[in-house]
Amino acid sequence: MAAKIKKGDMVIVLAGKDKGRKGEVLKVFPKEERVIVKGVAMVKRHTRATQADPEGGIKQFEAAIHVSNVSLIDPKTSKPTRVGFKTLKDGKKVRVALKSGEVIDV
Repeated sequence: MAAKIKKGDMVIVLAGKDKGRKGEVLKVFPKEERVIVKGVAMVKRHTRATQADPEGGIKQFEAAIHVSNVSLIDPKTSKPTRVGFKTLKDGKKVRVALKSGEVIDV
């Protein structure tokens, strides 16, 4: 199945502690159905000092969010939208914002 959310997309969080926050998708895990969004779902990890990281300490980074809890932002209206697919006349399959009908991939 084709991916509805891809790396580089602007999304809005629909559920959870960061509901309403917007960000760019940094990484997608299709098998786990999760995405990492820049600046959203920040978690802290206590890390031991190693040769690679002599400082150690408390590190903060983004955690993965389930793909059902994010929605693509419509490029035309800047509101959340569902994603559909459409085949162009040249045979290319593209993603389409269902709210406005705007083509997302070109």
